[in-house]
Amino acid sequence: MSGLTTFLRAWRDEAIQKHNLESAAYVGDKLLNISNSTADALALARIHFEAGTYNRALSLITRPDLASSSAGRYLSAYCHIKQNRHEDALDILGEKSAAHLITTTDSARRKLQAVTTNGKGKLASSRLERADRSEERDFVDRSDVKYEAGMCYLRGLCYAKQNAFDRAKECYKDAVRIDVQCFEAFDQLMRNSLMSPGEEWAFLESLNFESIHTEGDSDAQGEAADFVRNLYTTRLSKYSRTADFTLALDTLSTHYHLSTNPDILLAKADLLSSSSRFAPALQLTSTILTSDPYNFTVLPLHISLLYQLQHTTALFALSHDLADTHPLEPCTWLAVGTYYLLTSRIPEARSYFSKASLMNPHFGPAWIGFAHTFAAEGESDQAIAAYSTAARLFQGTHLPQMFLGMQEIALDNLGVAREYLTAAYGLCRTDPGLINELGVCAYKEGEVEEAVRCFELGLEIAGGNEAVGAEWREVRLNLAHALRRSGRFEEALGQFEEVIRLGLKDAAVFAAKGLVLLELEQAFEATVCLHEGLAISPQDPVGSTLLDRALALLESEGVLGGKDERAIDASVVHRVAELKKRGGAGGRRRGRVRKDSGEGEGMDLDGGDDGQRRRPP
Repeated sequence: MSGLTTFLRAWRDEAIQKHNLESAAYVGDKLLNISNSTADALALARIHFEAGTYNRALSLITRPDLASSSAGRYLSAYCHIKQNRHEDALDILGEKSAAHLITTTDSARRKLQAVTTNGKGKLASSRLERADRSEERDFVDRSDVKYEAGMCYLRGLCYAKQNAFDRAKECYKDAVRIDVQCFEAFDQLMRNSLMSPGEEWAFLESLNFESIHTEGDSDAQGEAADFVRNLYTTRLSKYSRTADFTLALDTLSTHYHLSTNPDILLAKADLLSSSSRFAPALQLTSTILTSDPYNFTVLPLHISLLYQLQHTTALFALSHDLADTHPLEPCTWLAVGTYYLLTSRIPEARSYFSKASLMNPHFGPAWIGFAHTFAAEGESDQAIAAYSTAARLFQGTHLPQMFLGMQEIALDNLGVAREYLTAAYGLCRTDPGLINELGVCAYKEGEVEEAVRCFELGLEIAGGNEAVGAEWREVRLNLAHALRRSGRFEEALGQFEEVIRLGLKDAAVFAAKGLVLLELEQAFEATVCLHEGLAISPQDPVGSTLLDRALALLESEGVLGGKDERAIDASVVHRVAELKKRGGAGGRRRGRVRKDSGEGEGMDLDGGDDGQRRRPP
């Protein structure tokens, strides 16, 4: 019968390789009747699992020899999870991890001290002796160790479905500590931002990559450990230890020839995006999608970059393509919602973001986009609720906290806003948009010098990231306002001129610049500047009032009184006349202004909600 069972196993395996699961199940059933072996029963259960017939798989795992094994428990729990029976899965998995199988660099270091000296007190040279020598692990089969790690991963999935994210995080961490090659658990930690940047790096350094087993000598094992460590490094946060991150990328790109690998390109694009270099990041994501157009790992970042750079047509085409080809993917409706958000069709955007979040309740970009739609309509309470959900789901990213702070600023709850922004700053210290919001909060609290420092730091970081100046001109405008409030009028005037040079030609900007010129007693230059602003918005009340003041000053100096007009250069007189015509009917325009507009206190920072606009879902 041995020849027959060998034939049937080969037939079954061939059917699996050809993805003919029905044939594989048919042959595997006959093989199990003949051999009645545990291995064949487990193989048939796996075939039913892959075919989606989970109850048939469970009926096979009830065999006593399978039900008590690690492989059987793992597959049984996975079947229950696939059927959304998470409580039943937890009953099989239990609530405790196999702590005796956990190995970290600390445990390996302690064991190293015990095993790296021979009887003569000399250090052993083999890398194998530096690997973990846990006595408990020595008595456990290697495949059982991997199944125990897999069960920790499944336990984490169950807790995540129950919204117990802290417990899920610990289960995922235990899975990777037991088996450093349990990438699915590591991926859940990184993709869902369950740890802060500092926690991520500390966790990576605690992993014992030397426990990786390879066929070959110690050099092969060492190379495998270094390779996996570098791969995992590229998945960590881009906001801290960028030198280590860049070194890992360079090593993988050059030494291992992975420079064109999609995951390596994605890591590079993510680093560029976090540095506000959106255009080169979009080039990398576009390169990936050219060869792999439906890479759903890359698409969320690609959609975000299209939104940042306002590529409406490209976003429209991508949304239609995804809706036609992948209607069951949450990322599809994220793209559609982002397109509607970019085109200011807020109700439609909210509908599609909601659809994406219902399809995958743990899809962070959809939650943030959903919250953005409420913020865009001024519905702060609903926006805060949605941002709070995102902050609870994704504890390792600073964006939800930053957006919560921005909403509280809009409501003038400055104390609460500062708490949120400070929490976000604890996670990420290199986001110019976040530092801008801290400056806005300080400005509204009356801490003008602190605001100036924040805005200057934001511009310094953006400049160090080689960001395009026009992308951060609102931060520069905020700096100009803060300098004006602090009485540093010459510096403020320079910043206003730079803002206008960068293309932000708004009536409020010209009005603020005109106010600074009046403070510097340059009435004629203020008149010219205010006329330019009124040419853009003839009914601007602040500009009209300031122009009244500027003309009154010129008149009091005799420039417009008649006796000194001949002393003015003819070209200057002509320029003033032309600007008056562009500004509207007459220079003395009356309008309703705020009580404090004459002193400049009515000039509000307009960067308070810009961070939200610049941060796509």
